[in-house]
Amino acid sequence: MGCTMLRNDAQSYGVVTILFHWIIALIFIGQMLLGYLMVRTSDFALQFNLFQWHKSFGFMILALSGLRVLWRMANPRPRDPDGMGYLERLAAHVAHGLLYLALFLVPLTGWAIASSSPLQIPTYAFNLIVIPPLPLAISDQAEAFWTVSHAYLAYLSAFVATAHMLAALHHHFWKKDAVLLRMLGWYSTAHDRQHAEQLRSAPKDVQS
Repeated sequence: MGCTMLRNDAQSYGVVTILFHWIIALIFIGQMLLGYLMVRTSDFALQFNLFQWHKSFGFMILALSGLRVLWRMANPRPRDPDGMGYLERLAAHVAHGLLYLALFLVPLTGWAIASSSPLQIPTYAFNLIVIPPLPLAISDQAEAFWTVSHAYLAYLSAFVATAHMLAALHHHFWKKDAVLLRMLGWYSTAHDRQHAEQLRSAPKDVQS
């Protein structure tokens, strides 16, 4: 990884922000797959285990997102590339805001499902601790409401995340700026190499 700084600066992300981004992104993708599998298996024991893992990783996303927001407050994000127009900047900021909201709302609505279900199945986070239920009404109607809310929020966040990824690829391959590179931790290395090549190719009187 080319980036060794812990904190963000005006040009690039620090390693802590990068780790938060990719760890949460990978867990989120895994959660979508788990959510798909656990409602389609007919094996009760397997389904129970998948539900417990799904809930466990949901709480992990919730915890990591809280830490990420605190880190974000102490580490302002790098400035946008100069080539981004107003509408493009606005769309990027709106997408980021929606994704941050989803990182809290999707796990919280999942927690609400477990809390409002008449079955009252305990949640064992990674088989280590029991997560207490939220103080919500317990009924079939409440469980159905939170289930629908959780599903729609998950699909919406998946859509926004896909648009976010496509935008990053557009910046990298079409606009050829550093939007993707700096979240991969390669911006500093690429920038330093480009600067060194420019110095080597510049006339000697310019370098001096």
